[in-house]
Amino acid sequence: MFSVASSAAGHRRILSSIRHYCKRAPKKLRISEAVSGSELGTNIKVQGWVRSVRPQKKNLFLHVNDGSSTKHLQIVASSEQSDPLLTFGSAVEVTGVLKKSTHQKQPFELEAHQIHVIGECNPVDFPFKIKDRHSMEYIRQFPHLRCRTNVFSSLLRIRGEASTTIHTYFKENGYIQIHTPIITSNDCEGAGELFHVEPPSMETDENFFSVPAFLTVSGQLHLEVMSGAFSKVYTFGPTFRAENSQSRRHLAEFYMVEAEVSFMQSLEDLTKVMEDLFKSVTEHVLAQCAEDVDLFHKHVSPGHRDTINVMLTKRFPTITYSEAIDILNHSSEKFIFPTQWGCDLQTEHEKYLVKHCGNIPVFVTDYPYDLKPFYARHNKDDPEHTAAAVDLLVPGVGELCGGSLREERLDVLRARLEEVGLEHTYSWYLDLRRFGSVPHGGFGLGFERYLQCILGVDNIKDVIPFPRFSRSCLL
Repeated sequence: MFSVASSAAGHRRILSSIRHYCKRAPKKLRISEAVSGSELGTNIKVQGWVRSVRPQKKNLFLHVNDGSSTKHLQIVASSEQSDPLLTFGSAVEVTGVLKKSTHQKQPFELEAHQIHVIGECNPVDFPFKIKDRHSMEYIRQFPHLRCRTNVFSSLLRIRGEASTTIHTYFKENGYIQIHTPIITSNDCEGAGELFHVEPPSMETDENFFSVPAFLTVSGQLHLEVMSGAFSKVYTFGPTFRAENSQSRRHLAEFYMVEAEVSFMQSLEDLTKVMEDLFKSVTEHVLAQCAEDVDLFHKHVSPGHRDTINVMLTKRFPTITYSEAIDILNHSSEKFIFPTQWGCDLQTEHEKYLVKHCGNIPVFVTDYPYDLKPFYARHNKDDPEHTAAAVDLLVPGVGELCGGSLREERLDVLRARLEEVGLEHTYSWYLDLRRFGSVPHGGFGLGFERYLQCILGVDNIKDVIPFPRFSRSCLL
């Protein structure tokens, strides 16, 4: 007969076995946790990819990384654990004891008990070589593999941290996040560079959505809808431009940070938000991703850290469009594009103005009214016929942000829409001015251009995981 005593004894043996297993089972760590030394003397398990292999007569040395840190964890094993499949690029799982290292550059190392090759990699065919420092242009040819390189894995960690910090900034400053649509019927910018959306199986001449639909070029007009109920709103998502461009600063798909603020009375109020956002996010990213940023400032853009430090310590100056044209016309620079009043500023003009102002970001305000979209507020008392619009120009990139006060006066807006032939298309937009309209303004910041600016990256295709541009849509 089964007794209570025997049952209790069996239960104790099971608990003892569980405790023994838990005590001996390796603790799984990320490489960033392992290299910190917080689990020194502990039996651990790490998983990652081999970044270097160095076999010796008695020992085998590996460097392993899992993408969580710029640092690699050195693995020390007996030569008996050497495996022909253990090559540069292969995926491994390693268990062992974390110990102090005698090498100054790596305070901790993993003394391996077991190395298991999970995924093979032929180093001959692998496009990245173990001792080579590949250029950004070279690794760009392999969008499906470039995340395996040190420089691009650093870029992705920085990008992720910057994205999180932008959301945190807006949340801490009282903004409501709005998910604006990717498919839309409006052309916010009025430039006509739109991707048309339509299913291929439509058998009639009617549109799927009953009206022409496009991939969004901006979430601004949808944010303006929301600014009729919330004083501060923002969105952060993909936008699309069908520009037939192969330039270093344009993409067909990119990410935009856009904000709209109600009860905003002046461009100065708007530029304060733009400058504070730039500086707050940059300071945080430099602090939290110090090693990743240093990799760029050391190997990709030497000396760029000094430029960033100046940006963060100096107040961004403001000049009017008219002053900008005067500066360009009095310069000794030979510009390709004209610089008379009324022309749009080109990249060459923007970069010169930044340099002229001390190589720090500069706000250019009060553009000619005819250069700006219908929603920009008309400076009625300005004899030069200007709009309350502003661009933020930054070193190495040119235009980073564009914004304006929005035209809240119903009669002025209606006249403007009639002038450009959009009064029927945007009748709903006029309703926003009819029902509780207030002075408001907003801006958009190109996220990829922001990363170019703080890291000193020359080509915008090198700061986005999968670049989309004219005649290129790999993966």
